[in-house]
Amino acid sequence: MQTLWQDLLFGLRMLAKKPGFTAVAVLTLALGIGANTAIFSVVNAVLLRPLPYREPQQLVWVREVQAKQQANFSPAEFLDYQAQNQSFTEMAAYRLMSFTLTGAGEPEQLNGLIVTANFFSLLGVPAERGRVFQAEDGRAGAPRVAVISHDFWQKRFGGDPNLIGQTLTISGEPVTAIGVMPAGFQDSNQTGHQIWLNPHQVVPDWQLNARVDLLTLRQTGYLRVLARLKPGVGLQQAQTDLDTIAARLQQQYPRPIGHGARLMSLHEQVVGNVRSALLILLGAVGLVLLIACANVTSLMLARAAARGKEMVIRTALGARRGQIVRQLLTESVLLAGLGGAGGWLLAVWGVDLLVSLSPRDLPRLSEIGLDYQVFGFTLGVSVLTGLVFGLAPALAASKPDLNAALKEGTRSATAGTGGHRLRQTLIVAEVALALVVLIGAGLLLSSFTRLLAVKPGFDPQHLLTMRIGLTDARYSKGQERRRLVSELNARLEAIPGIEGVGICDDLPIAGTDSTTRLSVEGQPSVSPDDLLPVGLHVINPHYFDALGIRLLKGRSFTDRDDVNGPSVFVINETLARRLWPPKDGKEEDPLGKRIRYNSSDPWGEVVGVVEDVKYDGLHLASSPHLYEPYQQNSWSFLAIALRSQLDQAALVAAVQREVRALDPHLPVSGVRTMDEVMAQSVATRRLVLTLFSLFASVALLLAAIGIYGVLAYSVTQRTRELGIRIALGATTRDVLRLIVGQGMKLVSLGIVIGLAGALALNQLIEKSLFGVKATDPLTLTMIALLLTAVASLACYVPARRATKVDPMIALRSE
Repeated sequence: MQTLWQDLLFGLRMLAKKPGFTAVAVLTLALGIGANTAIFSVVNAVLLRPLPYREPQQLVWVREVQAKQQANFSPAEFLDYQAQNQSFTEMAAYRLMSFTLTGAGEPEQLNGLIVTANFFSLLGVPAERGRVFQAEDGRAGAPRVAVISHDFWQKRFGGDPNLIGQTLTISGEPVTAIGVMPAGFQDSNQTGHQIWLNPHQVVPDWQLNARVDLLTLRQTGYLRVLARLKPGVGLQQAQTDLDTIAARLQQQYPRPIGHGARLMSLHEQVVGNVRSALLILLGAVGLVLLIACANVTSLMLARAAARGKEMVIRTALGARRGQIVRQLLTESVLLAGLGGAGGWLLAVWGVDLLVSLSPRDLPRLSEIGLDYQVFGFTLGVSVLTGLVFGLAPALAASKPDLNAALKEGTRSATAGTGGHRLRQTLIVAEVALALVVLIGAGLLLSSFTRLLAVKPGFDPQHLLTMRIGLTDARYSKGQERRRLVSELNARLEAIPGIEGVGICDDLPIAGTDSTTRLSVEGQPSVSPDDLLPVGLHVINPHYFDALGIRLLKGRSFTDRDDVNGPSVFVINETLARRLWPPKDGKEEDPLGKRIRYNSSDPWGEVVGVVEDVKYDGLHLASSPHLYEPYQQNSWSFLAIALRSQLDQAALVAAVQREVRALDPHLPVSGVRTMDEVMAQSVATRRLVLTLFSLFASVALLLAAIGIYGVLAYSVTQRTRELGIRIALGATTRDVLRLIVGQGMKLVSLGIVIGLAGALALNQLIEKSLFGVKATDPLTLTMIALLLTAVASLACYVPARRATKVDPMIALRSE
């Protein structure tokens, strides 16, 4: 311990003697370690840390499968799986819902869940105040009770400790608040719900503990299911159990569409969509750290060469090689420790920046931060980094040439061919690593540019969107919903400055549309499994005009297309091609054709064809979509799009006035411009591109600095040689060609190796690309040329300095 303490003190003195060297090395390492720490904090919170539930490894997500597509369970099917499985200790179901809170203050739209009584007990999370649901809350006829989130409790009720036991008016019904969840709690959807309610006592299909009319309850699926595995039961065993139950149910309740159930770990369900993006970023920032290590290694080699005579004297005085290596490694680890401390400070700022830049739908966003696990990572990276960049210089310096070193005029005892080759190798490695990161950034940039160039099928400019939920019991009947929407449409169109009003069940880009399956009159009957799945939208007559969706054939809907008129549909061009493909090179006209999506409904006529609209995201191919008049199929959830150039605040105030005039208990929520909706849809891709580009810029800068540093040191070491060449008649061009050529040979080798590495590794980001392949020749060529240009500049600066060598001064100094 005494020896270690002496090594530490001596190392600190040596670093203090060279403040310039120490500052450059610490800053370089701080950039690399800080970036790694910040990204790891996100990876740790989202991917590595267990979900904040009791024994989260036992929690699984269960989805029904119909015709090879994911679906939701019907209440009856949930009860069957719950009763017949042998793999779960318990199963819980929930339904996504919107609610309206009225009473004191402005009406407010709430996002929440209706859940079975065992929902919170399955997750294993108690309430912070009050209680969660108990078994009696799930019985038929039980009073309606609610658990609310901590944030909602603070924002709406000011953290009132007396809220528990009070009655709230939720969607027009009295509901008793029984509990408040802990701060930061998120349920299995990780979407920040504000309220959870027990099943409604007057809706039969929500009496999940009472088997009533199971055949009716088996028709419609809207339940999502969680389960907890029994101890010792694995996913594969549980999946086999579910397959057995599905086969049994198919025999008991024969259905044309094959039904089954699939499960995955809840952790995978929560983080699966962002796993690849985060791992890509972690890999990129790791490469940046390697480049930083290569730079510091070059600095350490140069410093070891300058300390050559010191090493010779210590060796001559009896110091063993192991002692010298230990001392130099101690200095390297000290340097890395200082870099790690600087990196931690950068990470404190970087994590806050990452959280602010991250899309709001990033799972587990509230859990991102610096903790003891991240600190352990930073400490480990710092120590490992110190060993990585310090080992080679320490080994080189610990074996000096005593005879050569003690001769007068010898440049360095450690500046042999071995150190020279190592520095050249480091240049090649830096260039190769930088090229891999740059190509990744180039591919992501090309991909993002092409994504933004995709035509969404509508005009998002000057379009304001909002949502209204008709969740009160007063709107349980279709005629009441149709009446309100008709009056709302007229009132909104009468607002001065409104150029168009679109009312629908969902809006483009958000990806929330419902799906159904179509059959065509006159076409041979097929299995329901083979019926074409399409997106279904209910809209007002002026929806297409308001959103700027082009009508290609036929007509749009009119006020005459109501519940008393014949059923009519408008389809998009993709659906038209799928249902009536061209024959003998001629397109078949879909107008007048008849289709339906419920076998019990009458056939409806296709009266129009519109252009394709991107409903599920810009990155997905156009899919079939079907439009139906709202007055023929009224829904409880409204999305509104208003085209206007009015000030947003004034427009929202005008809409709220009109809505309150119709119904003072209806809240307007989710106010966003369509530009904001589109930006949110690509927010994750934008974040990955921004960070990857930042890392690529740092990698390029570090590589250029490394090239410059090695060549500048080489010029210093070759001063006598260059002086002789110039004295013998070498021109400025000759010297430039010599030094630049030396550097560019190494750069060219690094580019070749980097291209090979990029082709191998960039396959990992293939799934993150849109419209471009990982082997895109244009991107590879442009990035290689960019790196070559920057490297040429880095070579030129020391080469230019080499041309200024005065032969007389150079020879006299020798």
